[in-house]
Amino acid sequence: MWRYFVGGLAALLMAGAGVFLFQGSATPEPLPSPPAPRTSQEAAPAEELTAVPEAPERSREEKRFDRNDKDKNSLITLAELYQPRRKAFAKLDKNGDGRLSFEEWAVRTSDKFAKADADKSGTLTRAEFATTAPKRKAKTAPRCDCRAEVAKALAEAEE
Repeated sequence: MWRYFVGGLAALLMAGAGVFLFQGSATPEPLPSPPAPRTSQEAAPAEELTAVPEAPERSREEKRFDRNDKDKNSLITLAELYQPRRKAFAKLDKNGDGRLSFEEWAVRTSDKFAKADADKSGTLTRAEFATTAPKRKAKTAPRCDCRAEVAKALAEAEE
C-alpha cells in the first residue's frame, strides 16, 4: 500500500516540477513598434477611399414598404401582405381544392427522387444520390479590381 502512495506522490511532484519549468522558459516576444503617424493631408484621401458607403435605414425600410405596397397608394392592406403567400400556395395546390395534401407539398421531392432513381429500384445508390446535389452558382469575379484602384488613387494623392 505504501508503494502506491509513494508512487502517486512522486508522480504528483514530477508533474508540479514540469509546470514550473515550462512557465519559467516561456518569454514573451517584444511587440513591434507602432507605425509613424501620418499628417492630415496624407490621411484624408485614404480615409475617403476606405469609407464604405451604406444606405441609411430609412431607405431600406422604404424599399421594403414599396415591395409590399402592390397598388402604390402608400397604404398596405392585409390582402397585399397575403398576395405572395396566396401565389405560393396556389403553385403547390395542384388540384385546386384549397387544401394542401402531403403529396402536393412534397411533389418536388418526389419528382427529384424519381428522376435520380435511374434503375427504378425505389432506392438511391450513392452515385444516384449525388445527382440530386443542388447546383452551386459559380463564384463571380468582383466588379472591379479594388486593390489596383486604391493603389492608383493613393499614387494620385501623393502627386
